[in-house]
Amino acid sequence: MLSDRQNRNLVCTARLKPGVTLTQARAEIQELARYMAKADADTNTGISATVLPLWKSHFGAQSLLLAPLEILMGVCGVVLLIVCANVANLLLARFTARQKEFSVRLALGAGRLRLARQVLTESLVLAVAGALAGVVLADWMKGALLYLLPSGQLPSGQLPGTGSGLNSHVLAFTLLLCVSTALLSGIVPAVQSARADLNESLKEGGRSGMSGVQSHQLRGLLVVSEVSLATVALIGAGLFVRGFQATRRINPGFDPTHVLLSQFYLSTSGYNLDQRKQFCLRLREKLESAPGITDVAYSDGVPLGFEPSWWEDLRIEGYVPGRSENMKIFRNVVSPGYFKLMRIPLLEGRDFTEQDDKKSAPVMIVNQTFVHRFFGDASPIGRHVHGWGDWFTVVGEVKDSKYHYLTEDPTPYFYVPFRQVYRADMALGFYVRTAGDLNGAVATVRREVRAIDPNVAVFDATPLSEFIGASLYAQKVAASLLSVLGILALVLAAVGLYSVIAYSVTQRTHEIGVRMALGARPADVLGLVVRRGMSLTLAGLLVGVGLALAMARSISSVSVAGSAMGSNRALLGGNATDPVIYLAAALFLSSIAALASYIPARRATKVDPMVALRYE
Repeated sequence: MLSDRQNRNLVCTARLKPGVTLTQARAEIQELARYMAKADADTNTGISATVLPLWKSHFGAQSLLLAPLEILMGVCGVVLLIVCANVANLLLARFTARQKEFSVRLALGAGRLRLARQVLTESLVLAVAGALAGVVLADWMKGALLYLLPSGQLPSGQLPGTGSGLNSHVLAFTLLLCVSTALLSGIVPAVQSARADLNESLKEGGRSGMSGVQSHQLRGLLVVSEVSLATVALIGAGLFVRGFQATRRINPGFDPTHVLLSQFYLSTSGYNLDQRKQFCLRLREKLESAPGITDVAYSDGVPLGFEPSWWEDLRIEGYVPGRSENMKIFRNVVSPGYFKLMRIPLLEGRDFTEQDDKKSAPVMIVNQTFVHRFFGDASPIGRHVHGWGDWFTVVGEVKDSKYHYLTEDPTPYFYVPFRQVYRADMALGFYVRTAGDLNGAVATVRREVRAIDPNVAVFDATPLSEFIGASLYAQKVAASLLSVLGILALVLAAVGLYSVIAYSVTQRTHEIGVRMALGARPADVLGLVVRRGMSLTLAGLLVGVGLALAMARSISSVSVAGSAMGSNRALLGGNATDPVIYLAAALFLSSIAALASYIPARRATKVDPMVALRYE
């Protein structure tokens, strides 16, 4: 493996020397690649190299999580803006109540800038308190992604963000966000305090001043922004959840039910290559005779896991590749009976047998897409394909299935026999199909392994249906976390709307008393207040639906370079404009808004006209 310059199946991990930047390391690696392209032109022409930070790696959980976490980061920003709007609304209301105090201060010589600084300082204190609570909560929840991790896939140390606590970069970012939030939420009240009309405020005695038209407009605008942002978050959550559910219903092309997957690391037990092959054959013979087990097989790669399939550079007899056409085709090394166990239909030809070993002619089995691309839908049986330095004869064609993720397009794929191609650098997955309980199969596998060699350990004995959850990992994370954020945004928007309407009712107590004294019915007052809340909600919904539509289309059209997901479109389930999601989100948000408006409106109908007329 190490002596073959055309073998590119290695994953290289490096640690930078102290003082060396990523840019410097990348330049050095690229220069080395250019030198190798000249020195070994037969194998390295056109081959480049680069250095990536681990979180941008194309292998492992981070490659799956990068796309959804970038989107979730944006939704967190949406929720933060809703919080800022809520705090600004509350500070505006508080400033209104303190307008007479500010007017007296101005009259006694206080500077307007000093009052503005006071309001901003109060905002900063609130933001710092929230940030400290958030840091504690984040540290406590840093391992939450582990609960979404498919069983038997990766050690927790390989999952980004779970290997250590909060670092200086995270805390610095939190501090910067804290200051930005304080400025953003406090800027409107601060400006209002600096622009207050001293004469009017003193004449009005703090009774209405800022509770006038301008204040109502500002608070109304903030509520509209909250509702629109909550609409974006809620629609996004609906699209992701719908996409996750739709993807789960996709047929993978094989049947994972009642299949137990075990992994063996025979090289650590001192087995050479021939001994590994004999171990697999003996274990298969023992398990096939065990009660409750119907089929046994083994392979190098497991479909729909975190680890990608390996590929081989092929030449097809009679096929002329196009210019720059990629002839590196994904493959799997499988034992006889693999297709039967996985229930992948054999469309033409034969399955592998134990006679397909090193002494016989090399053979392979291809899938439908392979046949369509390279043979023009003609019969593939007897055709020749070059790989691993030898010519293989195609002896069978199987139906397409899913190999890397459930939403992938049909891709060319081929299989070669375990006894002919299996090498020391390849992995080993062992499959057992049972007629009943998988827990009994786990005990059976471990018993038979100990009977052959007590020093061999069985790792990650997992139901295949759970193992292939890796292909849904990104969507599961996105749907779960975005649902939480969507609900949080909805609650914040409802609280903001309620606070504005409730404060408006308090400010209009005298007016409501006059109306009721002149003959207004409780239903009239109720309708007056609810209409105010629903008009703000409707404006926010119109803006939010437009924003959500634009963002969903933008997300679904952007490819994720190097990601196993292939495209953000897969995260949304392929449809970013589902009218049912948009309508359901609008109706749900309207219902919550109606309730948030109704509670203070109901309180307004119980105002005693005599008390209200004496109000303030």
